[in-house]
Parts: sequence; C-alpha cells; structure tokens
Amino acid sequence: MPLLDHFHPPLSRTHPWRTFHGHWATAMARLLNVGILPSGYYAAVFLDRDGLIEIDVATLQPFEPLASGNGAGGTQPWSPGEPQLAVAVEWPSLDDVRVEVLTDDGDPRLAAAVELVSPRNKDRAKSREAFAAKCADHLRHGCGVVVVDVVNTRHANLQAELFAAVGAEPGAGLPEGLSAVSYRSVGRDTEGQLQAWPVALEVGQSLPTVPLWLAGELAVPLDLEASHTAACMDLRIRQAG
Repeated sequence: MPLLDHFHPPLSRTHPWRTFHGHWATAMARLLNVGILPSGYYAAVFLDRDGLIEIDVATLQPFEPLASGNGAGGTQPWSPGEPQLAVAVEWPSLDDVRVEVLTDDGDPRLAAAVELVSPRNKDRAKSREAFAAKCADHLRHGCGVVVVDVVNTRHANLQAELFAAVGAEPGAGLPEGLSAVSYRSVGRDTEGQLQAWPVALEVGQSLPTVPLWLAGELAVPLDLEASHTAACMDLRIRQAG
C-alpha cells in the first residue's frame, strides 16, 4: 500500500498519526523479528509520547532501610543550602517513536534504531537539535540509524540537522522533504565517515526498502512498504483513505 497521509483529513480524524506510528513501529519490529534479523539480534518498539518515560518491566533488589536515630548505623537528616545558581531553561519536548534492534548476548545493547519523525520533532529549533543530537549519539557509538520522515505539516530538514550535529556538510542528493534515510558510521576520530542511503518519499507512492546497519559490514533490509501495509491492515485502513 502506498504512503498515506495521516496528518490531514480524513485519516487525521479516523486514524491520526499517533495511532498509526505506534502500529507502524510494531509492524516493523514484527517483520524484522520474523526471518530478517540474524541470530543474536531482536527488535523492540520504544514508545514515549506526551509524558514521562514509563518503565514496563523492572528487576529490583530488596532494600533494607538503615536504622533511624543517632546510634550506630543510623542516618542524620541533611538538607543542602540554597543553590548558588538558578537559570530559566526550556527543555525540548520529543515524541519518541522508534524501533530498537538489540543484541541478546548478555546485557542488551543497542545495535540500530529506526526513528519515526513526529511533528514535535520538527516544530522548533531546540526540538530539531535534540532529535539530531540523539541520532548523532547513536551513530557515534556505532549504531545504524534510519530516519523516516513522513510529517507533511511541518517543513524542516532534519537530515541536514543530523549532518550538522556531526560537523559535516549534507552535500547534494539529500532530500529536503519527506524522506527515509539510512545512516551508518565508519571509523572514528579524524578518519570517521558518515554514510547515507537517502530516498525521497511522496504521499501516494510506494515506500522503499532501505538498509538497516547493525554492526561493521552487517546490514539487513528494512522493507518500509511491507511494514506500512501491515500496519494499515491491522487498523483496517483501505487505500482510498
């Protein structure tokens, strides 16, 4: 099914982007986990929208409080003084909807991320910078990143912001509108290189398959068309919208 517009009527009323992006990310993870990712990797959806991060599952160690009072082993109440410096700040708000590819060898480690851009990621300079910095940090740590931008209600070039975050010029061929771009970092320090596989997107047109880089020379196909179609089927969306 071709790319649909969930930011304008009629779909913005019946199937708004918040609902669809969550299902799209789930469909991506499901398809990656069924025969696409090699042994040792698995995909999971990370969702943080309109609120604080919620911990779904936690492993805790029982805590035994120390005895109170002034005796041996007791604790004394303590209050710090007033801060020497307090300034007003504006924390950027981000809608995080992404698919994380993790390793299952010991402690889970992020190997790649698929970022689905939201309107809030594009609405202000601070939000754009925060989004780009997050992606750049993934790349600095050797993770592959795919940025999928289908937001047609905000006009901002997040791909150029990402290049700026790593101190590079975007060069020719980078889409300025709707796009899906796969990124891979190679080397480190002065010999580092950012590689990109950009594809321009258009509402009503088919979606591409882009490489999802996991580590070194290892890449798997990320079929955006198949996952988009699966999400539409899950939500009973017909092509006519």
